[in-house]
Amino acid sequence: MRQEAYSSGGKIRIGLFGIGLDTYWAQFEGLKERLLGYQRYIAGKLGAFGVELVNAGLVDNPDTARRTAELFREKRVEGVFLYISTYALSHTVLPVVRSLQVPVVILNLQPVPAIDYKSFNALGDRGLMTGEWLAHCQACAVPEIANVFNNASVEYDIVTGWLEEEQSWTEIGEWCSAIRVSSQVRDTRIGILGHYYCGMLDVYTDITRLAAVFGSHFELLEMDMLKAAWDKAGPDDIAKKREQFTAEFAVAPECDEYELNRAARTSCALDALAGEQRLGALAYYYEGYGGNDHENIVSSVIAGNTLLTAHHVPVAGECEVKNVTAMKILDSFDAGGSFSEFYAMDFSADVVLWGHDGPAHPAIAQGAVRLVPLPVYHGKPGKGLSIQMSVKHGPVTFLAVVQGPGGNTFLLCAEGESVDGPILEIGNTNSRYRFSISARDFVNRWSKAGPAHHCAIGIGHIAGKIEKLARVLGIEFRKIC
Repeated sequence: MRQEAYSSGGKIRIGLFGIGLDTYWAQFEGLKERLLGYQRYIAGKLGAFGVELVNAGLVDNPDTARRTAELFREKRVEGVFLYISTYALSHTVLPVVRSLQVPVVILNLQPVPAIDYKSFNALGDRGLMTGEWLAHCQACAVPEIANVFNNASVEYDIVTGWLEEEQSWTEIGEWCSAIRVSSQVRDTRIGILGHYYCGMLDVYTDITRLAAVFGSHFELLEMDMLKAAWDKAGPDDIAKKREQFTAEFAVAPECDEYELNRAARTSCALDALAGEQRLGALAYYYEGYGGNDHENIVSSVIAGNTLLTAHHVPVAGECEVKNVTAMKILDSFDAGGSFSEFYAMDFSADVVLWGHDGPAHPAIAQGAVRLVPLPVYHGKPGKGLSIQMSVKHGPVTFLAVVQGPGGNTFLLCAEGESVDGPILEIGNTNSRYRFSISARDFVNRWSKAGPAHHCAIGIGHIAGKIEKLARVLGIEFRKIC
């Protein structure tokens, strides 16, 4: 079974329109065509980001503005890029975006980093000079548009630079990614299986607030549903799952046949449950009682949950719904997203160790992802197989979805490095992390921000994308380092 089918990937539909002033076209020959050429360049670059582009062309009067608004509503665009090609009247711009209720990014992009003053002044003809100036005066309209958007309560952001500037296109690419991820998380069905780990007050989640912020659907699932799927898993299913274990894990030779078959059967059941419920993420915890069937199943989920996570259905233990949302965000940014918590501090090396007893995200592993036996699950009933891996050495991003006091939901983020060195080889995920601030300061600052004790870890430095996602969602973004 391909878990990719449960995720909500695909292209997002983005609207693009340029703005100008129709009075100019008869006055300055060739100006409109030149500006449309710049817009074609922008459209080509946006297309390279994998978006479905709705290019409305140049809006230069109130009539074309209203037609463009109708087009964007008809096409149901999920974000809009407004390209200032030259000075334009704000009354031409406002009708396009006023009722769309989607992210708006103003592109204040000059053709070049600076006007060639010598060549410009050598033109001599004041009409030619004015036309040349108008092709470079994008910034002229920015404060007017911002003023009107502020007064009309239109949310927007600005990218300022020039057409071929790498920094500008990095920002624009991050906006495309943020809009795409917002759409994916919104369309995700998040399963909640079992109940919270009793006493973890920080983990308890207000899913109403999460649904209001992210738009995700939350499906409350029964352990009996997983048990029913477990009962249906036959010998052929188990054999195929064992083959998948061998293909995707380094299976430790000390794993006995009984535990491998038990984990494989439960993995088959998890696949079936995720497929039947069309899950894009899952948070779970259960204990069972006295060696019953539910305890048998829940003590054999780590391998199957790790495979789901590897195939874009992130799974968080201890019923950490906030954290599985963070994991889904990182996975949607193609950064992974492993379930983790503080494990220890190494003051000698100035690093913090993070890890957990699974599940993990194999796509971001440093070396092999080992499937190993554990004689006891700390703080949980039973024993079974677990995942041992480290996060790939290099840049990493930490993300937590925080429900703070006063109804405030925000994204907490940090960037650091996964570094080489000794780790705890106890059948868990475990890695060493160094930050731009000391390990001591990191632990203090991160903790005082008030997240739950779990967090999602992904590869790469993507705080810029996450910050833009927070803007798209209309929530606060905090970066520790």
